[in-house]
Formats: sequence, structure tokens, C-alpha cells
Amino acid sequence: MPCQSNNATPPEPAIAPGVESIDPAQVARTFTIDPRIPALVPGFDAPFFQAGLAGYSDAAMRIIARRHGCPYCVTEALLDRTLLGGGKGFAKANLENLADNVPGGAEDHPLAGQIMGSDPNEMAAAAVKLIEQAKRPAHEYRKIRERGFDAAPEGKAVEPSKSNRSFSTIDVNLACPVKKIKAKARGGHWLREPDGAIDILRAVRHALPLEINTTVKLRRGSDDSPQAAQNFDRIFNAAYDLGYAWTTVHARTVEQKYVGPSRWTFLKDLTARHPDKIIFASGDIWQAEDIFRMIAFTGIHAVAVARGCIGNPWIFQQARQLMTGIKPEPPTIAEQRQVLEDHFRLSVAVNGEALAGRLMRKFGIRFSAHHPTAEAVRVEFIKVNTTDEWLTVLNEHYTA
Repeated sequence: MPCQSNNATPPEPAIAPGVESIDPAQVARTFTIDPRIPALVPGFDAPFFQAGLAGYSDAAMRIIARRHGCPYCVTEALLDRTLLGGGKGFAKANLENLADNVPGGAEDHPLAGQIMGSDPNEMAAAAVKLIEQAKRPAHEYRKIRERGFDAAPEGKAVEPSKSNRSFSTIDVNLACPVKKIKAKARGGHWLREPDGAIDILRAVRHALPLEINTTVKLRRGSDDSPQAAQNFDRIFNAAYDLGYAWTTVHARTVEQKYVGPSRWTFLKDLTARHPDKIIFASGDIWQAEDIFRMIAFTGIHAVAVARGCIGNPWIFQQARQLMTGIKPEPPTIAEQRQVLEDHFRLSVAVNGEALAGRLMRKFGIRFSAHHPTAEAVRVEFIKVNTTDEWLTVLNEHYTA
């Protein structure tokens, strides 16, 4: 159920009048993360993280991001029914298998498991299965789904024994502009149906013990109508009332998908109206400096980096450099080669060589933008199928 669009707008500035007057280096040097964030998620020590990206943000991409300073990651949106179906449907969320079989898999923490679906009880049961790392037989999770959660005290409908290798957070996706399936809302379509969205948020929160963080990904509305604004406010406020730790608000509407600029002005108004709430945001973050421009302009607490980190894990390293007063530099050819070798190797471990070859082509296209002869490298990367072919491109274009 992809959330990315093939017709996404190329990188462009957000709608943020006066943002050009902000000095991101100064903001970065003086910024202090809200202490509530690392208290909720130990290790979340910087005001940025890797967003969930359908078709991209698997364990291989996440581990590379972490090695370059990313403190926290979110999985791509995992469909509730797929998770509950058992078998291969749970493979992307099996962190124990990842840690045992992927070199560096144990590095992939803290991690949010993002879920998306259309039924409150299915979403709640999927959340329990994620936290428990499928410790029970599949039929028991189906029973949990059938039992329901609405009337139960928080954390009492189910008492999951949290695995040592599990998710720090369950993130509910009410943002992705996916297609409706048989008229059932999923992702961002719930912004048109606030009662249903709140039912999902309540069921997921009630299914989990209080020590498990729950968060929600939203867009600023289904569209730009007054009704959409009212719907957003209802869902946004309900999330905090139910005990959600934070929201991450994408500054485009569902109707926009990934086309046109995001509105940082919306985020600025939102934080001004809710100064006590932890609010994260995303939209038009293309370089490390944009992270601190967004923070300074909007007042949000942390930035979800999405398309801007595909093929560019250095954005996290550069953001940390800004925070220590170091001027960020673009990656050298040697640094690029190391990442390209490591990412392909990790992708093979996670996905197998055949699938890794296909997946890494689209990464190669984005990585090539850093190379002095970007177009020639891009053309070579899109032909790659195997590890040997990947290394051939590196030996031709990425030698000192």
C-alpha cells in the first residue's frame, strides 16, 4: 500500500514568508531538545529523525541513517491485516530475525512501528503483535481482534510481555494518501472521518500498557476547506487527550499528495495554539539547514526527514555538525563509496540479492546526485541486478 507518488513535486521551498532571514547555523548551535522527548524515548537526542517511507525505509536504509547520526526511525506503513495474517506478512516487523541475521541489525533502535488500516480492533491487535514481536500463535491475535478494546481500561484488554527486541513506539498512520479499498478508509482518508479516526486512536491506546509510547502521523487536512480544518483539530486534540505522546504533522493536505509546496505557516499557527504539546512536522526538508529553518519558523520540536534523506543519509550527519558549530561538507567520493557498499550489503541481508538488486536501483539514482558526473552514474545504477554489478559501477565511478 504505497504512500509515495510517482508524480511528486521536485524539491522546492515551503510556503514560509520570511524564512530566508533565519540563520540555520545559529539556530542549530543554540538549540536544546525538549527533555520530554528523550525521557519518552531514550536515545532520541536530536531534533530530527527518518520518517517512514513506503518502498524505501527498510532496515537497510534505517541502519545507514543511524550510522550517520539519525537518532530515531519509523518503519514504512505496515498494513494491519497483513501483520495479523501471519507468515511472510510479519517479516518487515520481525526485529528479532533482523538482529540475528542482518549485520548491524541490533543497531536499529529506537524504532517506531507504523501501522495503517481501517478497523479499530484490527489496528489494536496489530499493535499488540508488533510490541510482542508475535510471541503468541497467529490465532490468538485474531481472538484479540475479535474481543475488542473500546470498553477496556487502558492496557488491560491485553497485557503484552514486551520483547527485548521490540518497538519503542507505535505510530498510527492517518496521513498517507492511499486509495480507498472497497470504500474503507485508510491512512489520510480518515481525516475526512474524524469519528472513525478517533475510534482507531482509542483502540490502539487502550490495547497497550502506558509504558508503550503511541504517536500519530497526520496531514494538515484532507483539503483546504473549513470542514477539513475542523476535522483536523478534532483528531489532533483527541490524540493528546487519549494519551498520545506526540503528533507528526505533514504540512501538505491529503488532496495535494506530494505535489506543490508544503505550508509551514500552518505549522507555525498550530504550535502557537498548542504551546504545551509536543509536535513534530515534515514537508520540504531537502538539506540539513532546512531542519533548523523549520524549527525556527514553526516552533515544532523535531523534524521528520522524508524524501530529503533518500540517497542522502549525510543529511543527519550534517545536521549534527551544524549543532556543534561545524560547517557541513558534501560527502567525498570515498565516503559515498563506503555508504553505497554498506547499503547494498545490508539490503542483500534484509531482502535477498534478487530483491536488493531491484530496490537499490532507485537508491542508486538518488545517490548519484552527489557524484560529479551524476547522469552517467545514474544510467549505470539503473542497470544493476547483482552485487557484482553494483561493485562494477563503484569501481568505475567511485575510486579515488
